[in-house]
Amino acid sequence: MRTITTTTTLADKKLVKYTEALQLINDHAGSFGRERVALDDADGRVLAENIFADRDYPPFNRATMDGFAFRSSDWEGGRRDYRIQETLYAGQIHDAELAPGACYKVMTGAAVPPWADVLVHREEALEYGQGTLLLPDQVKPYQNIVQKGEDIGSNEMIVPAHSACDPSLIGLLAGVGKKTLMVERMPRVALFTTGNEIVPVKEAVSGAQVRNSNKHLLLALLRKWKIRPDVCEHLPDNKTVLTSALQKALTHDIIILNGGVSSGDAEMVPQVLKKLGVDQVFHQVAIKPGKEVYFGKLPKGGVVFALPGNPFSCLVTFTLFIEEFLYSSFGLTQPVYQSTLLEQREKSHSLTEFFPVKIDAISSGVRPFSINGSGDIRAGVGAHALGVHLAGHQVIKRGTAINLIPLNTTLL
Repeated sequence: MRTITTTTTLADKKLVKYTEALQLINDHAGSFGRERVALDDADGRVLAENIFADRDYPPFNRATMDGFAFRSSDWEGGRRDYRIQETLYAGQIHDAELAPGACYKVMTGAAVPPWADVLVHREEALEYGQGTLLLPDQVKPYQNIVQKGEDIGSNEMIVPAHSACDPSLIGLLAGVGKKTLMVERMPRVALFTTGNEIVPVKEAVSGAQVRNSNKHLLLALLRKWKIRPDVCEHLPDNKTVLTSALQKALTHDIIILNGGVSSGDAEMVPQVLKKLGVDQVFHQVAIKPGKEVYFGKLPKGGVVFALPGNPFSCLVTFTLFIEEFLYSSFGLTQPVYQSTLLEQREKSHSLTEFFPVKIDAISSGVRPFSINGSGDIRAGVGAHALGVHLAGHQVIKRGTAINLIPLNTTLL
């Protein structure tokens, strides 16, 4: 779990500290099970097994370049002119022993038979007919030859469990003969947005309505994790409808709700969850935006996150809490980086605040975005990360190193 020190004042004592919320989430995280997938379906998945080498790598003495391979003992005896006994190509096996005073003409990647222990680049030789004159001033044993098992030994563990698969790792796994892989199963997710004022994107809106942008935001965030909810619905502010929909979703690994989670008259999500037997772990965290975030334990063993409805609050709380839960459940750690803040920043409250920043490659630091509150639909667009403005620090001076939590990330 990442460590970011925070404090709260007496005025905020009813709120759960940010670090406490993270710890509570980690306490409830765990594997969703395991499944076997084909190698080409493993990108972005997390290994649930240790991977061992099936043989030595390289499995033979491998030539790193085109050239001429010979015995170092011949060189030490003063020989510089060699007869080319055979040309070695990649993928061929050669059993004939190298004769004294002879050499192999070798192509890059070819297996060099054990009788030759030196390889000289072809540009350092003069080839004529069936012979070659070698020009280097000196050589050393196994130059330009990678010895058998030098990279990886047979049965050596090369990839530990809980490693996230990316293209380079997929290539390695193919190289060691893994046709299928045991990976962590992805969670079954039910996603609900709520609110009478919310309408689908494809429909016309009145002056008092807003489009359901958070549905598409959350679907996109989940898709980066290779997660596609098997339930995705919008629910009105109606206890009966909300209760019925959530009742059917209680067997999921994760329920995500958006909206209806604060303390107003229409914010009925916590009430309905309690009625359905959900054990509230926390509700309200000492952060801004997203203070009203809710986390609970489902009676069937899954968890529920209820996120605030403002667009930026939704993005922030998904990144801080749902991604923390996913990382922890897969046996990974959510990354936190540091960079220099290029502009002074102030706040007037005592909460830990998360604000959008963009990396300035020229100045080697980050610049904060100016946003009009968490309801600003532009907030976060183009941001690379969330900057952390700690509780108890009203001002971050220009040039101060701050923690950064990447936005819109994948497992990688």
